[in-house]
Parts: sequence; C-alpha cells; structure tokens
Amino acid sequence: MNDSRRWLWMAGLALGGWLLYQLLPILSPFLIGVLLAYLGDPLVDRLERWKLSRTAGVILVFSLFGLVLALLLLVLVPMLGKQVMRLYELTPQLLDWAQHQALPWVQTRLGLADGFWRFDQLKAAFSGQLGKTTDILGMLLSQATASGLALLGWLANLLLIPVVCFYLMRDWDLLVTRLRSLLPRRREGLVVGLAGECHEVLGAFLRGQLLVMLALALVYAAGLMLVGLELGLLIGLLAGLASIVPYLGMVVGLGAALAAGLFQFGGEFSPLLAIAAVFMVGQMLEGMLLTPWLVGDRIGLHPVAVIFAIMAGGQLFGFSGVLLALPVAAVIMVLLRHAHDFYKLSALYGESPSGSEEPPSPA
Repeated sequence: MNDSRRWLWMAGLALGGWLLYQLLPILSPFLIGVLLAYLGDPLVDRLERWKLSRTAGVILVFSLFGLVLALLLLVLVPMLGKQVMRLYELTPQLLDWAQHQALPWVQTRLGLADGFWRFDQLKAAFSGQLGKTTDILGMLLSQATASGLALLGWLANLLLIPVVCFYLMRDWDLLVTRLRSLLPRRREGLVVGLAGECHEVLGAFLRGQLLVMLALALVYAAGLMLVGLELGLLIGLLAGLASIVPYLGMVVGLGAALAAGLFQFGGEFSPLLAIAAVFMVGQMLEGMLLTPWLVGDRIGLHPVAVIFAIMAGGQLFGFSGVLLALPVAAVIMVLLRHAHDFYKLSALYGESPSGSEEPPSPA
C-alpha cells in the first residue's frame, strides 16, 4: 500500500510538471499577477489592522499600484525614451572616440600590434542604420498589423494582469487558509514551518532587495544628472536594476558612467571624480542605511544563487522561468538547509544529535 501510494504521488508530480511545462506560454500574466498580489498582501493586511475592510484595502493598494504605473508611463518612460534615442545617435561618435582615442591609448600601454582593433565595419554598419530611425514606428506598426492575432493576445495578457492581481490580493488569506486545510494533518506543522521559512527568504529578497534597487536607482540617476552626465538617467536606472545582485549594479553602473564621462568631458578630472563619488555615496547608503532598514538580518538569497536561478529559469522556460526562478530558488535553499541539518545528525556524518564527541586519545 505504501509503495502504491508512493508511485501514485510520483505519477501525480510528473503529470503536474508536464502540464506546467505545456502551459508555460500562457502563464506569464498569472505569474506577474501572483507576484504583485504577494507584494501587496502585507499592505492590505496592515490596512485591515487599521479597521479597513479587505475589499477597501485591496482597492486602495490597487489604486496605489496604478498611480505608480501611471507616473512611470507619463514621466519616466518619455525621459528614458529620449535618452535611449540619444544613445542611439551618439553610438557612432562613441565608436569613433573609442577607435581613435581610447583604444590607441590602451594599445600603446599594452604594446599591441597596429591594426589590432578593427571597428570600421561595425561603425559603418551602425551608421547605415541611423537613416532608418524614422522608419522604426512604421516597421513596428506593419509587423503588428501582419500579426494581428499575436497583438490581440499580447494585449489580452496585459489586461489580464490587473484582473488576476485584484482577485488574488482580495482572496489571498482565504486561499492560504484553504491550502493549509488540505495538508495531511500529521505533516501540517512541518509543511507550514517550511513554507514559513520560504516566505521569509523570498519576502526578504523581493520586498527588501527590490526596494533597495529602486532607492539606488533614484540615488544613482539623480546624482549622475546633477553631475551633468548626458546619459545619467539611463545609466542610473540600469545600475539600480542591476543591484538585484549586490555590488553588480555599482560595477556595471560605474564602468558605464566613467566611459560616458570620458566621452563627454574628455580628460577633465573633476566630473569623473564626481561620478565616482555618486557611486561611493550610493554604496555607503546601501550598506549603512538601505539594506539594514529594508532587508535587516533576514535570510536572503546568495548573489550567485540569484544569478544562476535567473539564467537557468530563462534558459529552460523563457520569461515564465525568469518569474519562477526566485521562488523556486528560495524553496530549494530552505530544503537544502534542512537536508544539511539532517545530514549532520545522521550516522553517515558520524555525529549524534547531542553533538560530536572527541575520539579517545591513544594510550
């Protein structure tokens, strides 16, 4: 009977995994809705403690999300669009500067042979595309018209996200209670404990690290724009987003900002020093204020685990895999930690539950 039940569970898990893989193309809006509902549920719970009804709290949080999205679309997106187009226009000049100034300097210092760098073909190919900039919108419209069903599907998925988010946020506590009632009674405590640890890891990363990312993006973008860097907003936001992995944002942002500063300011030392100071201030704020305040001493995911999980999820399952990567990594991390504890207490490791004992010294 036990063997039959075990095989039944394995068959059920295999069938569930197969169905999940087959449904991946339509899972993206549901996963994004679940993520937004997970992030918004603590705010709704806090509003409930302030004597506000669950539905009213959901409407208030949902309106807050919509207001933030509207501000991004109305203010940030046009500014970023202008900077992206400016970067597109400056790229041939950047290539020219790299070919005739930066790379010859590196070539002289490293003693490389003449003609080691070959940028002529790349520069010619990119410059030839600049004349087609005004045709980009027409090209996109023609492709959208040619694949009308794909466009309708994309719009339907986009409109589905707020619907899924609203209903999940409203019924989140009810769904959690129902799921808990389905657990085997003898295993309820163990499963609830593991789920609580997964929630701690994932919540610390998502609610903590994402807020740190946004704060650093604002600090970097504002600082670089105050310095006068032409592409400061774009580089600052990219550096903040790259901060999902600790220290990666500073490395990527500082390198890109210094390269852009060298191109814009030439050999002037003061602007480059100011750019470096912006990232130093950002790192000090992250280490002394943002991370202790927003993340605290809760358990987070290791940076290497974050990089591997995101890349593996994207490689195996596309965009849906990227969305699933961090929750799955959090669960695996908790299970591995418990497996490590069981291994340390097992006879294979050689320790008893009361701790290891010193071997008797030879007489």
